[in-house]
Amino acid sequence: MYAIVNIAGKQFKVTQDQFVYAPKMQGEAGASVEFDQVLLLDDNGTVSVGAPLLEGAKISGKILDHVKGDKVIVFKKKRRKGYKKKNGHRQEFTKVLIENIVL
Repeated sequence: MYAIVNIAGKQFKVTQDQFVYAPKMQGEAGASVEFDQVLLLDDNGTVSVGAPLLEGAKISGKILDHVKGDKVIVFKKKRRKGYKKKNGHRQEFTKVLIENIVL
């Protein structure tokens, strides 16, 4: 059984007991969260597609931790002008454990 769910504007394919690194959400570690924007649900070959969302379908999960992703280097340069700028960025994510998928 899997579902495609919209979490903070991004779509994720989730199954039960799976970890998802979603964009940073409000809430402390150990708090439970519920996602109700389910776009598609597959229950052992029976596919339900929402238009655009499935009514009554919910995904429950638990926030495990707030983490940072890998560093991305941003380097800008204009040749022959002496202009160089180096910058780094680390995106913040929330690690969520998907506990239950309910239709």
